[in-house]
Amino acid sequence: MPENAAAATPLVSFDGLVKRFAGVPAVDGVSLDIRKGEFFALLGPSGCGKTTLLRMLAGFEIPDEGRILLDGEDIVPVPPYRRPVNMMFQSYALFPHLSVAGNVAFGLKQENLPRAEIEARVAEIMALVRIEPFAGRKPHQLSGGQRQRVALARALVKRPKVFLLDEPLAALDKKLRAQTQFELKELQRRLGLTFIIVTHDQEEAMIMADRIGVMDHGRLAQVGTPADIYERPSSRWVAEFIGEVNMLDGVVSSAGAVDTAAGRLPVAATMAAPGARVSVAIRPEKIRLAREGEPQSGIGLPGQIASIAYRGDMSFYAVTLDSGVELKVAVPHVARGMTEAKAGSRVVACVANDACVVLTQ
Repeated sequence: MPENAAAATPLVSFDGLVKRFAGVPAVDGVSLDIRKGEFFALLGPSGCGKTTLLRMLAGFEIPDEGRILLDGEDIVPVPPYRRPVNMMFQSYALFPHLSVAGNVAFGLKQENLPRAEIEARVAEIMALVRIEPFAGRKPHQLSGGQRQRVALARALVKRPKVFLLDEPLAALDKKLRAQTQFELKELQRRLGLTFIIVTHDQEEAMIMADRIGVMDHGRLAQVGTPADIYERPSSRWVAEFIGEVNMLDGVVSSAGAVDTAAGRLPVAATMAAPGARVSVAIRPEKIRLAREGEPQSGIGLPGQIASIAYRGDMSFYAVTLDSGVELKVAVPHVARGMTEAKAGSRVVACVANDACVVLTQ
């Protein structure tokens, strides 16, 4: 994200936005600022309102309440074709009868730009997304990844103030999707445009976005950087939606500890008063496994390995503690060590003093 982004005036502002379908709110009072030059992700499960929010910005849906400001101007009354916003859809929606170059040039021709300018801009954007070798092909002669690049070029060639992407990588296989995520991020950086992506894929949002807005039932549950949302979730729901997590219910015993079924866990200072019921979130990779008798750090919770899931770069252990609580533990394969452990082995789950996050909602 640009260094001055934090101090910049928002490029896009949603102000108390509400959209109902058959009386049921799909977007329910959303207020959000998105900065110029930012890569912003709207993340959430199906039906949470993220695509509806994007479609209202594009002009394909009209809000029932609230305003949408673009560069300080309320664009709700502005028809879609007059908004400096372009949207890339899941289906790509390429014209089958036009060549790659014809698809990319279509929007510029509709604006009656000079032929020389159209050719120059089409050549520039096709080079940027690396589709020049396919300029004369038709969409049916392209792979899925190549069609995606054509749709990307067609939307970006018009140089919109805001570029909207609705689940753009959903049709790609896993390896190509991972490659394209980094390419999109680099493309956004080079163009300096504001990108807003809708996705239900937590990893995709974490990789590409400067900030993420997590949505649930039409509302924003949390807005922050990927690190903020992963390390400091605002609620139990956000913690459980973003990545793997161990969630333990407990009671605050003091300002620095919570009593749970797994034992007394050290926590960072919490605003919850002693006696308050809270949840404690612990990410699996923040727990270290040691064999009984080995040196330990933090709080040691003895137990037994119930099962092991090998995932290449790491293994996930289900550890049943002597207290009966089951913990998920992620061990990266940077050294052989615990990868030789077997189901049934006695271990100690070591929880560092700063690994526990207290959640009051």
